[in-house]
Amino acid sequence: MVEVLIDGSFGEGGGQMLRSSLALSAVLGIPFRIVNIRARRRNPGLQQQHLTAVLALKELTGAEVEGAYKGSTELSFRPGAVRCGSFTFDIGTAGSTSLVIQALLPALALSHCASRVVIRGGTDVPMAPPIDYVRFVMLPVLSRLGVDADVALVRRGHYPRGGGEVVLTVRPSEGLRAVTLRGFGKLVEVRGLSHAVRLPRHVAERQAQAAERALKGLGVPIGMGVEAYPPDRDPHLGPGSGIVLWALSDQGNVVGADSLGERGKPAEAVGEEAARRLMEELGTGCAVDSHMGDMLIPYMALARGRSTICVSRLTMHATTNMYVVERFLGVKFQVDGEISTPATISVEGVGHVRGPS
Repeated sequence: MVEVLIDGSFGEGGGQMLRSSLALSAVLGIPFRIVNIRARRRNPGLQQQHLTAVLALKELTGAEVEGAYKGSTELSFRPGAVRCGSFTFDIGTAGSTSLVIQALLPALALSHCASRVVIRGGTDVPMAPPIDYVRFVMLPVLSRLGVDADVALVRRGHYPRGGGEVVLTVRPSEGLRAVTLRGFGKLVEVRGLSHAVRLPRHVAERQAQAAERALKGLGVPIGMGVEAYPPDRDPHLGPGSGIVLWALSDQGNVVGADSLGERGKPAEAVGEEAARRLMEELGTGCAVDSHMGDMLIPYMALARGRSTICVSRLTMHATTNMYVVERFLGVKFQVDGEISTPATISVEGVGHVRGPS
């Protein structure tokens, strides 16, 4: 079988190219080689989070792998058939559990049986989707394409100490269906979850209250949850805080936004930042937020039929992901819009069906 070659310096040149390549290689059974891994990052090559994704997909597929070590800038991956069942993967740092889920989910969703995967590492860390975004935005959106999965949060992990744990449960799908997600529709409700660990409860409450005040002008119900722990019963390594917001429409669409706490950043600023970001997403009228736009790309191409989405902001992550997907599947994405502006993305999916058990 011909090996797909991916140039990791293309476009935004980050770790997403590796994750998407791993996912598509596992789903399709196609070997690949990636060079110049994370070439545009300050610390190029495989870091612990990326290495965990490689080793996890190696275990899931019985792959032959070369170049799987920290700092490696080139990797070859030759997968076998996807296994399913119970697995545990420990990043060993505050590396993002959400990004490991991105790499694993397509293969598990299109396998022949259910799987339960425990992942340990960071759940709320910079430069990655918070785990609450995965739970309340990413998975609900992917369910519209036929992905049947959920994530249980066992323990949060923040940078730099990590120590978080999540459980990903995936039930198999025979195939993915195309979607049309254009206009967001009428806003009917905003929900949110504000958390603080190894910090006073008022930190989470102030984040939530600031977000509610900033969103009050939307004129819809706001359901805000607060998660905090008494000092003597807080199981986290911490400290850390954050908030994730998501908006629901009368058409079943959901868009999200988030903000992380950090030393010297007032809790009010965290809540206001998340609210401002959510209102910016809603202001475009698109059904898909800027982060979900790039995550949908591989699923759209694997689905049966033509998918079209309106994304609030076209990112380099999205265009780079299109490059990877086109290399594996031979599809061609059509994009109406420019980088950093709202855009419509369409593709005729290949209708991939899961392999035999």
